[in-house]
Amino acid sequence: MSYPEQLRYTAEHEWARLEADGTISVGITAHAQDALGDVVFLELPDVGTALTAGQVFGVVESVKAVSDLYAPLAGTVVATNDPLAATPEILNSDPYEAGWMLRIEPSDPAAYGQLMDAAAYAALVASTAG
Repeated sequence: MSYPEQLRYTAEHEWARLEADGTISVGITAHAQDALGDVVFLELPDVGTALTAGQVFGVVESVKAVSDLYAPLAGTVVATNDPLAATPEILNSDPYEAGWMLRIEPSDPAAYGQLMDAAAYAALVASTAG
């Protein structure tokens, strides 16, 4: 499995993308959606919610499991992908584009650079494959 080079990643299998306006889009990786199976429900925070890095911001439920979603960095939620909440199965078909979950205005923009790059994330996934 390959992971988009332009994204950053967390050990909890979230991805982060720096947008032109300085916000950070967040979603789950292809590895995460593959492990979950068919996604059937998604719970996201309200716009205006303040998040700390590593904080649970929502829940994704599949036919196999319910999993918490973790903020990759601290900031304030400035947008959520409302169509995704209505059709969460988009996460299975397009986790990196249409499957973005929320956008964060980061408290510390430099924190983005401290997340894993694609190579480090691929190595993490490989090391935990069982």
